[in-house]
Amino acid sequence: MTDSEKLDLLLSEMTGMKSEMQSMKSEMQSMKSEMQSMKSEMQSMKEKVTGIELHLENVTDWNIKLLAENHSNLVDKFNESVKTADKTALYEIHVRMLTDKVDKLSKEVSSLKLRMA
Repeated sequence: MTDSEKLDLLLSEMTGMKSEMQSMKSEMQSMKSEMQSMKSEMQSMKEKVTGIELHLENVTDWNIKLLAENHSNLVDKFNESVKTADKTALYEIHVRMLTDKVDKLSKEVSSLKLRMA
């Protein structure tokens, strides 16, 4: 192989390598563009997540706290009404017992009046 042929072969290989390098450069540029797009999407997602966190912290947590406080008040009121209902039931039983005693005493007084007359 002559020097000229060797030079042509070398030039041909270099041209092929240059073409491959251009192709790789194009692919890398495409990957860079995709990476930039992914960064943009990630930034958008980060902003959305921050918005959700703020909403949870400022709105949802506050509403849950408010509901819990009101629930506590309702439980206290319910417990008071149960105590009152228990007392009312006891009073009803006591009144029935007293009514029965009054009826018995009334009958006894009536029967004593009949005996005396």
